Amino acid sequence: MLLDETPLFEPSLLYELDWSTSSVPFSPPISPSSPGQDLVLRPLCLADFNRGLYKVLSQLTLAGDVTAEQFNKHFEHMKKTGDYYIVVVEDTNLGKIVATATLIIEYKFIHSCAKRGRVEEVVVSDVCRGKQLGKLLVSTLTLLSKKLDCYKITLECAPKNVAFYEKFGYSVSEDSYMQRRFFD
Repeated sequence: MLLDETPLFEPSLLYELDWSTSSVPFSPPISPSSPGQDLVLRPLCLADFNRGLYKVLSQLTLAGDVTAEQFNKHFEHMKKTGDYYIVVVEDTNLGKIVATATLIIEYKFIHSCAKRGRVEEVVVSDVCRGKQLGKLLVSTLTLLSKKLDCYKITLECAPKNVAFYEKFGYSVSEDSYMQRRFFD
């Protein structure tokens, strides 16, 4: 199966973000267009299946054994809906994905048929931690959700990560979060 460089969404969306409204300082300064030496922040593409995407995701949770065919099918579904914005950071020297995060847009009937953004699967490879890539991913997706006219953006995190997300203006909700798992 041919895995090509087709992006999940239009890359210009990332470079048109109003970075001046970011609430988090970066030292040294980095941005979607300049994430660091030998690093590129961009939309997920089909070829990322072979660039270690699942190796990075498995540092967050059980990623499973996924075939190229399964990956391609999900990618095409996500691209067709236009509601998935998965960004990756690629180390161009290694040709490997070193970080990724997902923004999913939900369409609501409430708030005058508004949209809500949801951040998921934020992970930076253990070999690249400390390079501000987590901050870059969360800032990028937060700004992107605003650009896409979401009325709010949410995420779920472990209690130990609350302080990290508060830097971006997120706050702990008074709502109870509940779940029911059907598979581990």
